[in-house]
Amino acid sequence: MFESLNVMTRKELEARNEVKWEMYTKKIQIEARVLGDLSMNHIIPVATSYQSLLLDNVEHMRNVFPASEADELNARNLLLIKEIAQRTRSIEEQLEQLVSARKVANKLDNEHAKAIAYHDTVAPLFDTIRRQIDKLELIVDDAYWPLPKYRELLFIR
Repeated sequence: MFESLNVMTRKELEARNEVKWEMYTKKIQIEARVLGDLSMNHIIPVATSYQSLLLDNVEHMRNVFPASEADELNARNLLLIKEIAQRTRSIEEQLEQLVSARKVANKLDNEHAKAIAYHDTVAPLFDTIRRQIDKLELIVDDAYWPLPKYRELLFIR
């Protein structure tokens, strides 16, 4: 239609389309890098610091109470320690998948194919990583968590 009405030539339309595909890809690239940075430099270090705090607490409880009583008292902390370890490991593994998927997509020459690769292989990993982070957010004490929590966002004015 644009071509028949002499609004744009086919080459101009293809160029505009190419720019739109490239903009989409760049947006997803930026989101992936930010997610990786936040995860590796903020979320995981805070989660492991909190995990260390819990481990110290477990150790101190074992020094104060008899072994059987200490194990009973530490049951919840031990579960949290294990869950933090599992979730941080999962985040790291998924971030490795994210980086690998980006590398594969970046090797594509065609902007349309690159955008589809980002849509199909990179963007879906955002949700899986985010689910793990959301679970960590519920475990880690508010005083340690570096970002606003969902419940805090509800009351920002």
